[in-house]
Amino acid sequence: MTVSNTQTAAEPVRKVRLSRKPLHERVADDLRDRIITGQLEPAEKINVGALAEDIGVSLTPLREALKLLAAEGLVDLTPNRGASVSEVTVDQTRNLFEVIAGIEGLAAELATRRMSNQDLAELTDLHAEMQRHASDTSREKYFAINRKIHDKIVAFAQNPILTMQRNLLAQQAERVRFIALKRDARRDEAMQEHEDLMAAFAARDPDLARRTWRKHLIASGEQTIALLAQTQTG
Repeated sequence: MTVSNTQTAAEPVRKVRLSRKPLHERVADDLRDRIITGQLEPAEKINVGALAEDIGVSLTPLREALKLLAAEGLVDLTPNRGASVSEVTVDQTRNLFEVIAGIEGLAAELATRRMSNQDLAELTDLHAEMQRHASDTSREKYFAINRKIHDKIVAFAQNPILTMQRNLLAQQAERVRFIALKRDARRDEAMQEHEDLMAAFAARDPDLARRTWRKHLIASGEQTIALLAQTQTG
């Protein structure tokens, strides 16, 4: 008996194009981080040529990135004068934190009602990680985890409109929050406020979570205002 073997031709390999964030958005991410962490200081003139060389890009994506940051309120673009980092003023900071405290306070309340046990466990792990870095001389790791916790609470609120409104202010809030954390005593106070929030989450007490988180944001704003006032009068 003859057995015929049929061999299926190998199908051609399909190349999958991986989506990548556009270059100007990646440049904006880099510049945003420099502004938030104070590597580029308020009112500092931006030398686009030197900055493009430092980042390793041409002027075109850098200019597009600056437009994005201008829309976020982090950069000022002035005709015939170029770009500069926007200033952080006392009045601006007061107005900003009055709003962001209300938004994130509501986010904490909604998150308490809506997040799963797995979500709470994720926040608990992040909180423990932040505690381990609270006494670091460098603030970058502590601040990165702090930022992630704030973002997670907003995400766990599961309210797209709240998320959209908060994100419009988030970058400005991050910058002034970083200024507040320059003071070590404020970092200790902030850690206790985070601890109080985790207790409210564990107790599933929405009202306590809202009041605790709003108090935390207001305190950060007041500390930043005090530091700015010292700088501007010094």
